[in-house]
Order: sequence, then C-alpha cells, then structure tokens
Amino acid sequence: MRLISWNVNGIRAVHKKGFLDWFESEQPDVLCVQETKAHEVQLPKALKQVEGYSSWFTTPERKGYSGVGLYTRDGIAPRSVTFGLGVERFDSEGRTIVADFDDFVFLGIYFPNGKRSADRLRYKMEFYDAFLDYVDNLRQQGRNVVVCGDVNTAHKEIDLARPKENRKISGFLPEERAWMDTFFEHGYVDTFRQFNQEPENYTWWNVMTRARDRNVGWRIDYFFTDTDFASNLTNAFILADVMGSDHCPVGIEIA
Repeated sequence: MRLISWNVNGIRAVHKKGFLDWFESEQPDVLCVQETKAHEVQLPKALKQVEGYSSWFTTPERKGYSGVGLYTRDGIAPRSVTFGLGVERFDSEGRTIVADFDDFVFLGIYFPNGKRSADRLRYKMEFYDAFLDYVDNLRQQGRNVVVCGDVNTAHKEIDLARPKENRKISGFLPEERAWMDTFFEHGYVDTFRQFNQEPENYTWWNVMTRARDRNVGWRIDYFFTDTDFASNLTNAFILADVMGSDHCPVGIEIA
C-alpha cells in the first residue's frame, strides 16, 4: 500500500492548481488531505467523486477553517470511518478522521497551530495529550496504528533550516519538542527517519518570504506508526517537488 498525506492549504484552491491531475498521476492507495478549509457540501463534484476512490470529509463548525479529507482506492475500503477523538472542543474543529482497516487503524489529523496566542498553544498541547491517550488506547486493545498529518512541530534541529532563530517560536518550542519525545517513548516511530537521516528535508516553507526557493523550511508533516507495525514499512518519502500548497506531500509504503 502507498499512503500519502498532504496539507493542501485549501482544497478548492489546490484544485485550481492541478490537484486532480497530480492525484491521477500519483494513484495512491490512501490519500489524506488536511486544512481543506471547506465543508463537503462546498466541494465541487470532481473533488468528492474521484474515479476509483471513496472519500470522506470532516465538517468543522467554522467554515473556511481546518478540515480533513480521506480518499481510499476502491477495493481497499476501510471497515469503518469515524470523525474526532471523542473530545468535543477538539472535534468541533474537524481535525481528525479515523479509518479502521483490517491490519491497522489509520488516523489522519490536522494538529493545531500554537502561534496565534498562549491560549492556542495551550489548546495545541492539550490536543496532543488527547491524541496520545486515543492512540495508546488503541494499542492497549491490540491494534496497530498508522498516523499522518500536519503536526505543526519540528522535532529536532535537523528538521528545520534555522533552529537557533526559532527556539522561541511555536512549532519548535521546548515543550512541543518534549511532547514529541514522550510520544516516541510511548512506542511510536517517525517513519521518514527510519529511512533518511539527512538534513534539508522539509515539508513546509513560508510563502511570504519565498522560502521554498531557498529551501529554508520546516519538516512538520509526518507519518507515524507504532513500533510493532514499523516492520511493515518498505519506504517513507517527501514529495518536495509537488507544488500547489505551502506544504508538500509526504508518504509511506507498507507491505
């Protein structure tokens, strides 16, 4: 299976930039898109009914904000698809899709951004904790998990171009990085780093400063699996040449 995650920063906007052409060319088995900024009823038919795929979309309370979508290839349909972590103040923002496949539970998540205010940083950290409780509970039930999405935090200095200048910026704060340490200590792995330990591999670039032209970026989009399921990984990758958003797609291949 080939699974891809992409923060599209507005699915209707990226649709106008060749999203469906890219989708048809890439042909992933599973595609999760974040920051769709649209309710399903606002989407053109072409985005909801991609030939050969089933699709699901979250419905945030606030239109034009947040949102996650999931496409699965026909013949690889999940047993069930649900929305949210079971915590209303997080689920109202439409940040989570959970798909139950036979071999694993898939979570596609648009994690909160903490840059706006101290309140939003606190919200982000509490969302992190609720997410960790959720996946730990799945593991306690004997389920394997695959998680993808825009996590909005770069874990280590290798994961952003200018770590020293960003130590006091949300996305690279000590408490955010410490939470990621805790997450991995609970038995999860950063799939990309299972295959690539090289610097200058980023997934987000500031559009205003044309940072992508200079590859001054951050790696904040991830695929995670639990340590047991990691043995099924055959590849993990970043599609840095794919345009249309301030993020690029990331993906994994599993046996």
